[in-house]
Parts: sequence; structure tokens; C-alpha cells
Amino acid sequence: MKTLREAVSGDTVKVVKLNGEGPVKRRIMDMGITRGVEIFIRKVAPLGDPIEVAVRGYELSLRKADAEMIEVEMQH
Repeated sequence: MKTLREAVSGDTVKVVKLNGEGPVKRRIMDMGITRGVEIFIRKVAPLGDPIEVAVRGYELSLRKADAEMIEVEMQH
């Protein structure tokens, strides 16, 4: 299973599972990132931090550490 951290610019992925717990998981969910949601990867910074994504019509920046907690599958 891939994490959002491994996705590259231009990919569209679907959230399969959120790892982590407590405040971290809640922060991710507060951004609208929940199971089954599609995420479009807009841009990945050269060192992988931050990752700019579009979710539910919003544009967000995710930290690398947060992106590693989001398990995704590729959409075709």
C-alpha cells in the first residue's frame, strides 16, 4: 500500500486508510481528508515538503509527516 508521501505531481489518489491517532489523525480529518476521498496532487516541493493537494475543492498544503499517515491507492 502506498502513502500520500509517495505520490507525485499530477497523480489522483483515493484515501484508503488514515494511520496515526489522536490530534494528528483529527487534524488530517479536519482538512476533509477521510476514507474514500480523492486527492489530486498539485505540486510536491523539491524535498517533498510540503505537498500541495486539492481535496473536495479546497487547496491544501500537507507536511511530509502527515502525508506518510495517509494510505492511498492510485486512480486511473
